Amino acid sequence: MLDWTDRHERHFLRLISRHALLYTEMVTTGAILFGDRERHLAFNETEHPLALQLGGSDPQAMAECARIATDYGYDEININVGCPSDRVQNGAFGACLMATPEVVADCVAAMKAVTPLPVTVKHRIGIDDQDDYEHLEQFVGMVAAAGCETFIVHARKAWLKGLSPKQNRDIPPLNYERAYLLKQEHPELEIIINGGIKTLEECDHHLRHVDGVMLGREIYHNPFLLAEVDSRYYDDHHPVPDRHQIVAQLLPYIEEQLGKDIYLSHITRHILGLFHGQPGARSWRRVLSERAPRPGAGLEVVEAAWQEVCR
Repeated sequence: MLDWTDRHERHFLRLISRHALLYTEMVTTGAILFGDRERHLAFNETEHPLALQLGGSDPQAMAECARIATDYGYDEININVGCPSDRVQNGAFGACLMATPEVVADCVAAMKAVTPLPVTVKHRIGIDDQDDYEHLEQFVGMVAAAGCETFIVHARKAWLKGLSPKQNRDIPPLNYERAYLLKQEHPELEIIINGGIKTLEECDHHLRHVDGVMLGREIYHNPFLLAEVDSRYYDDHHPVPDRHQIVAQLLPYIEEQLGKDIYLSHITRHILGLFHGQPGARSWRRVLSERAPRPGAGLEVVEAAWQEVCR
């Protein structure tokens, strides 16, 4: 979810669900060690529980980033072994690491040595021609032996050559049964499934076979789907704010961020789907999309969009 699950998006989602585990966008070890660390790692305490998704392949650098993330107060550190982009491959991390499970295992071991936090791995079911269950089982077995207990399985393989990252999200067929089998053969591991899941009813089905479900694109485009999550899966029946209450709660945050010279569109691009399926949703999106990027755009844009769904 590179460029999607930034701190503005996470603040917004936390208004809808108190308990869903949120993940940062992928941050590379180089960005943390040599870049603007505060910009990449800082978050609001209200975002907990929160996992840092880390991209890298050098065990020493990964360990140092794990130590830093622990000091920042994250709840989990997740290693990205699923992203298929050329940029990621050139940096020798992401999905290409599935071809070298020993490297991922070394990273896990080095990170576990310096942090008490869970170190988890998000990966595909295979890459290129290495897409049978034996390769997947070998990868998981080697990484688990290094101390990883939680695997988030994107139930598609990745074609590292010939498909774009966008195509890799849709063209390789889903194979949920592969993740189910992994759980059957490794009951001691926590297996979380990901990929193409759009409804909570589908989540219910998957949870009969695995331990958890990760939702990505569907939540981004239809965020209010999270409104039922706390009561359905966490036995927390607190009153959930409706969509209009969420807008009202967002306004002070937006005003605060504008005061820090954050562009309005950097926030509003994340809330376009809030009224998904509701009357006025198209007008809400149109007003925000057209007016938020304009120079000097402020709260009046959000209020104007809000009026479109209040009619």
